[in-house]
Amino acid sequence: MTAPTSSPVAIKIDPEIKARLKRLAETRHRTPHWLMREAIREFVEREEAREAYRQSGIQAWNEYRENGLYLTHEEADAWLARLEAGQDIEPPECHA
Repeated sequence: MTAPTSSPVAIKIDPEIKARLKRLAETRHRTPHWLMREAIREFVEREEAREAYRQSGIQAWNEYRENGLYLTHEEADAWLARLEAGQDIEPPECHA
């Protein structure tokens, strides 16, 4: 199996941020490089999740525009509360 490869990327940060990063790395017993890689990984994961959520909303809106089916907030909330309580129930019927 081939080991994952990585490639260097240069970024410019101001001296204050660089000093803060260095201090934080020292307190965490990590390198500034490790902290930056971790921050970028977390950012990418968070933004991918945000984009997936946004796309899900767009898809739901497009489906509503095509078929007009919907649930009220109260119906959805009641169904989710029952699921949270451990009841295995089907979702409510959508309205047109």
